Amino acid sequence: MASFAFELVSPERLLISEQADEVTVPGVEGEFTVLANHAPFITVLRPGVVTIKTGSSVQSFYVRGGFAEVNADGLTILADFALPAAELDSEALAREIAVAEAALGHATSDETRAKAAQNIAWIKDIRAAGVTVH
Repeated sequence: MASFAFELVSPERLLISEQADEVTVPGVEGEFTVLANHAPFITVLRPGVVTIKTGSSVQSFYVRGGFAEVNADGLTILADFALPAAELDSEALAREIAVAEAALGHATSDETRAKAAQNIAWIKDIRAAGVTVH
């Protein structure tokens, strides 16, 4: 399978920079998978899990949100917050829900309230479904 350049960056650090065969990403319009030679686009991310497959290796990272850009060079994710999915336990999910609830409490428009409420729902869905850690 052909591979492509992939980077996952948070404000704190570069979490991963390597060649990948396939990356599944939680976009606001739904989950999507990027393969080599994917059509270019940019999208907003929702809270969810990014899954990276390279050969028989699979890695997963939780992202709070951010942006993903697919271009001729590969895929870059600029996450608002990210951590390895192995670190996403019930305490981490509770903190993420608290962050989203605080954003809801500070929302000053219907649009920001709706986005914060949707983020809470997505995080609670992750918690209810459990995260498969690879």
